[in-house]
Amino acid sequence: MNAYIKNILITFAIGCLVFVIGNAFYNGFAFKNANALLINFSFYQLYAFVLGYSNMYYFNYLEKKTWETKNGVSIKRVIIGIVGSIIITIIGLFILRVLTAVMYDGTTFEAFIAKESWRNYSFGIWITLSIVITFHAFYFFNKLQQNKIKEQKVIAGTASAKFDALKNQLDPHFLFNSLNVLTSLIEENPDNAQKFTTSLSKVYRYVLEQKNKDLVTVDEELAFAKTYMSLLKMRFEDSIVFEIPEQATNPESKVVPLSLQLLLENAVKHNIVTSSKPLHIKIYEENGNLIVENNLQIKQIVKKSSGVGLNNITQRYQLLTTKKVNINQEANRFAVAIPMLTKQITSMERINTNTKEDAYYRAKKRVEEIKGFYGNLTSYCLVIPFLIFINYSTSWNFQWFWFPMFGWGMGVVIHGFTVFGYGKTWEERKINEILEKEEQQNKWR
Repeated sequence: MNAYIKNILITFAIGCLVFVIGNAFYNGFAFKNANALLINFSFYQLYAFVLGYSNMYYFNYLEKKTWETKNGVSIKRVIIGIVGSIIITIIGLFILRVLTAVMYDGTTFEAFIAKESWRNYSFGIWITLSIVITFHAFYFFNKLQQNKIKEQKVIAGTASAKFDALKNQLDPHFLFNSLNVLTSLIEENPDNAQKFTTSLSKVYRYVLEQKNKDLVTVDEELAFAKTYMSLLKMRFEDSIVFEIPEQATNPESKVVPLSLQLLLENAVKHNIVTSSKPLHIKIYEENGNLIVENNLQIKQIVKKSSGVGLNNITQRYQLLTTKKVNINQEANRFAVAIPMLTKQITSMERINTNTKEDAYYRAKKRVEEIKGFYGNLTSYCLVIPFLIFINYSTSWNFQWFWFPMFGWGMGVVIHGFTVFGYGKTWEERKINEILEKEEQQNKWR
């Protein structure tokens, strides 16, 4: 259903509502006959269409303007919109009343002006204010929610890009450092250098496999750490001692990829590793963390750090969870505790349901919902006036039409809220908004 027909139906519904309210307050539906009722109903519809469309065009005009907003809402825009609607309503009412008096009732313009009073406009202004304020409230609330969702999507996109940049940083870093080790081995132990080259290809395959992953299981990371340790053992032999568990206590726990490799590399890089002063590295679990600990025997001269190791791990965890990477340095001990994450709620691994078939099904379902609402609204607008007419023609002393009018009317309102964004779809938007926000603040627990 296009916007033109939609506006006609909305305006007609408003005309029916104002007709009922106006007659309930002013003359209690005391019509002489059915013809008088239809004429009165027609005039209410005329007023509704003239005032409704004039206010719609005014609102569309304001929407084309640029407004300074705070949280998606412009106070200036609201004030101008309400004041402008009141002025348009007063002018519209005046013109319609003049035309009705002169062309329909046969009154002269002078006589009309002489009898005109502010009271004749109070009901129209009150109705317009009620509709305009309600419309603005729903409009800006909806816009505020949309702005929040867009803002969260921008934040999520930025965080995702930053996370990808950090992951891409590891590939050249790992390869560069591994080639440095290989260069040293070629001079010190050519046989181990050959074995190192073979093992390095297997290790680097793991690096490439984890490139597009945000998290891996602790068991996978432990297995890779053992392989990487074997490379270090080829170079340092008995100068380095490792202690590592076979597997994690919780097979579902996860860590960021290559975190153990970076910590092992960091320990070797910054500490003395000799047969007289062997480096002891221990990996173990404690309080939901995976801890990499080594004895501290800092090199006197250390090459300038590239800033990848600990900084990279810390930043990646900051983008995934509120849990912190803890670094503890004592006189003879250095330990880094990385959180083991157990429950993922990030959108990075959500099932993608945006297939063409699903999109068609959702679109078809949406169209059916809209058609159902407009069918309900049309039936209401046609049946309720007919019931009023029957009630008026048969037993006006007992005005039973109020019961179906308000009961069915509440159903139509709730139906409209559900279809156009304040029922189920509103709940879905709020759920998505919360999930987007959680992705930035607490993606893992």
